[in-house]
Amino acid sequence: MTAAGSVMETARLQLRPVRAADATRLFAIYGDLATQRFNPAGPLPDQAAADQLLARWLTDWAELGFGQWAVSEHGAPDHILGFGGLSRLAYGERTLPNMGYRFAVEAWGRGLATELARAAVAWAFGPLALDEVYGLVRPTHTASIRVLEKVGMTKIGTLNDAAPASLIYRSTALGTCMR
Repeated sequence: MTAAGSVMETARLQLRPVRAADATRLFAIYGDLATQRFNPAGPLPDQAAADQLLARWLTDWAELGFGQWAVSEHGAPDHILGFGGLSRLAYGERTLPNMGYRFAVEAWGRGLATELARAAVAWAFGPLALDEVYGLVRPTHTASIRVLEKVGMTKIGTLNDAAPASLIYRSTALGTCMR
C-alpha cells in the first residue's frame, strides 16, 4: 500500500478522501436497494439524504483527519466503485473507530472489499496510531463477515441496534493478523 498526498493505493485500488463532487455517485450506491439489503435503515431516500451523509464525512476528514474514501480502480480513477474507510460510530453509549464500506453491485465478488478493509486497518494501526478498530455487521451478511475475519477482526459480541442484533468485530493494534 502506498500513499501519495492524501490518495492511497493498493494493488488494484485508488483510495482518496471524499469530496463534494461525489454526491451523485454516493446516492447511486447508497440509494440502491441491493447495496442496502443488510442495512436495517434501508437505502437513502433521496439526493438530499446523500448530501447530508457526504457533509458528515467531509466534517470527519476536517475534524478527525480520517474518514470515508471514494474507491476506484487504477485504470478508471474517475469511476467510483464504492466508499469505505474509517469513521466514528456509536456502539450503544460508546463512540468507537469503525471500519466500513459499501460497494456498487458491479464491484461485488472481486475481493475489493477485502483489499479496502486491509488498507483501512493498516492505516488505522499505522499512520493514525489507533489502538483498536471495530466493525459492525448484520448476522446474515456472510460476505462481510468473511471480509472482517480475513483482515484479522474477531467477533466480540453483539449490539442491539436492530432485530436481530448486529455482530461486533474488533481488531487491536497488538493483535492484528493480516491474512
